[in-house]
Amino acid sequence: MGDILTLGWTVRAEPVDGPVASALLRDYYTEIVSRYHRRPADDTEIDQVLADEPSDDLTPPTGLFLVGWYAGGPAGCVGVRLGALPYAEVTRVFVRPGARRRGGGARLLAAVEEAAAAHGATTMRLDTRHDLVEARALYARHGYREVPAYSTDPYADHWFEKRLG
Repeated sequence: MGDILTLGWTVRAEPVDGPVASALLRDYYTEIVSRYHRRPADDTEIDQVLADEPSDDLTPPTGLFLVGWYAGGPAGCVGVRLGALPYAEVTRVFVRPGARRRGGGARLLAAVEEAAAAHGATTMRLDTRHDLVEARALYARHGYREVPAYSTDPYADHWFEKRLG
């Protein structure tokens, strides 16, 4: 996938096991674990969740990991699972706090949708938690509609789909 440059954001595939992705995933899990427990997460908890929720399926041919760059640095990420075509599953949507409210979430969603469509997906799916209200609003703004549960993830409270094309 080529770079997508829009409003200061560049989005490109990065190795999920590389240093850029690892740092972003640590920041992502630090935020969502802290929000879930309503207290700061410690490094031991984050190490455990990284082990319990591996991202190694976000590599071709089963998936892809995209990084959003803003103002010269890695500022956000999104993953896509491609294992159940024609469905693709969006995961790990995150924008670092310092880059929020600058269009990064929209750029990441557009890039992951384009990548999924290029791999043959016709429908995007995702799940999220009730406390991630900003994420739910982002998905709704970009055409995702709530659907009945399609997975049994213990942390999922809301499921969304969007038809591509």
